[in-house]
Amino acid sequence: MTSNYLNDLNEAQQEAVINYTGPSLVIAGAGAGKTRVLTYRIAHLLQKEVRANKILALTFTNKAAREMKERIISLAGFEISRFLWMGTFHSIFAKILRLEGDLLGYKSSFTIYDSSDSRSLIRSIIRELNLDDNLYKPGVIASRISNAKNNLVTASMYAASPEMTELDKASRMPLLGNIYKIYASRCFRSNAMDFDDLLLNTNLLLRDFPEVLTKYQEKFEYILVDEYQDTNYAQYLIVKKLAAINENICVVGDDAQSIYSFRGARIENILEFKNDYPDYKLYKLEQNYRSTQTIVNAANTIIANNAGQIHKKVFSENEPGEKIRVMQTMTDSEEGFMISSDIFDARFSKQLNWSDFAILYRTNAQSRVFEETLRRKNIPYRIYGGLSFYERKEIKDILAYFRIIINHEDEEALKRTINYPKRGIGDTTVGKIFELASEKNLTPWNIITGISGFAAYFNSGTQKKILSYYDLIHNFSLKLTDSDAYNIAREIALGSGIMKELREGKAPEEVSRLENFEELLNAIKEFTESAETNGEAATLEAYLANVALLTDQDTDDENDRDKVILMTMHSAKGLEFKHVYITGMEDTLFPSPMSTGNPKELEEERRLFYVALTRAEKLVTLTYALNRYKWGNLERSNPSRFLREIDQKFLDYPQTGGRSFRNESKFRFGSQSFGEEPEKYTKETPSPKMRKMIRTENSSPFSSTVTEPSAFSEGDKVQHERFGNGIIVTIEGQPPNTTALVEFKEGRRKLLLRFAKLKKI
Repeated sequence: MTSNYLNDLNEAQQEAVINYTGPSLVIAGAGAGKTRVLTYRIAHLLQKEVRANKILALTFTNKAAREMKERIISLAGFEISRFLWMGTFHSIFAKILRLEGDLLGYKSSFTIYDSSDSRSLIRSIIRELNLDDNLYKPGVIASRISNAKNNLVTASMYAASPEMTELDKASRMPLLGNIYKIYASRCFRSNAMDFDDLLLNTNLLLRDFPEVLTKYQEKFEYILVDEYQDTNYAQYLIVKKLAAINENICVVGDDAQSIYSFRGARIENILEFKNDYPDYKLYKLEQNYRSTQTIVNAANTIIANNAGQIHKKVFSENEPGEKIRVMQTMTDSEEGFMISSDIFDARFSKQLNWSDFAILYRTNAQSRVFEETLRRKNIPYRIYGGLSFYERKEIKDILAYFRIIINHEDEEALKRTINYPKRGIGDTTVGKIFELASEKNLTPWNIITGISGFAAYFNSGTQKKILSYYDLIHNFSLKLTDSDAYNIAREIALGSGIMKELREGKAPEEVSRLENFEELLNAIKEFTESAETNGEAATLEAYLANVALLTDQDTDDENDRDKVILMTMHSAKGLEFKHVYITGMEDTLFPSPMSTGNPKELEEERRLFYVALTRAEKLVTLTYALNRYKWGNLERSNPSRFLREIDQKFLDYPQTGGRSFRNESKFRFGSQSFGEEPEKYTKETPSPKMRKMIRTENSSPFSSTVTEPSAFSEGDKVQHERFGNGIIVTIEGQPPNTTALVEFKEGRRKLLLRFAKLKKI
């Protein structure tokens, strides 16, 4: 390692790097180089001859861990740093559970269920219990179970809790505890853990087996945690236990960017670090290297309104930069059109890439307007955090084969593979296999293995088909130890018939599926070569363990990069763009109406705005609409209180010649004004201009010729004032809640007929 590596750091960063003993809290403002500090601190430990396998570094994405490790290797060398325990919380704890999980009754080959696997299993349980899935919604139940696990509430504890029982009754889901119990039992029977189990079971392991806790406390002499403000209770407790002996713990984060309480993150973990470690050292990284001075100073004025925070003064030595633009539109459609036009003009006038622009919104539903207007201008875009590569059907199908070959007890993988490609084993037969498994207290694989002993339940033809499936999976499993990940994966793709089926497809979407499949094989090849180079296991099991823990940020497609990015503000954390549009700055959208009565939740919304602002390097544009469609009605909106909280000297109003509209106790935006107390916003009497606009909306020639909802039938050709001409595909529900699924040129829309203003043509 070069002796002058510390010269890469500013004075505050150096202090946080060289003082590596004892508990340390590094508070890093947005764009202040916290990842660099974490990376250099580890490199410094290695330079001080701390052995790599004595260092535990925890991150929230594999991408962050990978980039940090690559930088550490460049600083310290491959041989010195190769045995670092560095990765996401889930990947590190999965590694520990594969080594120690037999104490909890798991085999080392356990499967990791993703969210779709979990919901599929919950859906099956709801069906088996004959419950109404309109009341027992799989997504809601999955969220409740996840929340329980992250607070270390096991299924048995949940069932025994009177508080949980009353809460479930109040939610009209009195059997939720029973579903949780069955779900946990079925996961265990399948030798599977979901993401939350990785945290819950690690806690149980450290709680119930003191010798294991002592082993890892002594092993990890130095513990470093990234994004500490995002840790939940389960993660906090594991870290606290592991650090209890040496207390050489360094946590890095920013309380001002704590925005994930809905996922269980506890801002208290970082705010109360000083109580957990009274002799801690505090380091503040306050220089922002990303944004202009104007953006940083404006963000400071926003976050200053929060009471619960560790105070710091973030500053920038970059150029002052342009003021933050505030743009008003009459409707949400106009908001979309204005932003897409602005992006189009700026891209060519300033010679930028499409990927230099990001449109941020509070809710996913807001993306529709921007998608439509960007399409009309032929501007390429992508939804960040949309369908992941690994969530595509063709990818999940082959991964299910990998899973069942490695772990025969994996019930969700068995369901997915037993009749794909089709081999004549229908849903009735699969249902019978699972019923028998429950009745005989066996696994479905046990039933398949001994199918000849269940002649009373399956005819000879069905038995033959099931045996054929068994032979296929069994023979592949025998080859696992003889082949590397790529060769066995390719053999499975060919031998299972999946490759043949995909190659036969000629439609564009089928060709796309084949291309995705090819890309997966390329990824496995790359993994195999990388593992062999690093002297690590290049097995299919190792690949599957790796891919099961990928996050959205880890699956970014390099061929999909020069596009305008559309994303929620939550998804934007950790990213940066030259130009950022923060949209829907209205009191009915942002802050979320659900937060306005709760000071703690309102502070988190304000932190979310702070995060959104500080994603920008050069320019921020804040937009709001005075009217927004909700359930088919055009409703009046008021500007967000957050616009009021920014110091006006950092704002510009291009539509009115840059005037700030300050008028003692009121701020004025265009024709809309609001006073000192945003809590008292009301739907004011519209201005003459607004009355004219609303009158035009409600009395257009189109609206006067709309067809009554009861007059529509499936197959009718219709016209919509925003989506154009279309055909009704299906009609569902009873008046007044009748809906129609309509096929328009730009895709299908589900419309509530009483609000849709459709005209039959």
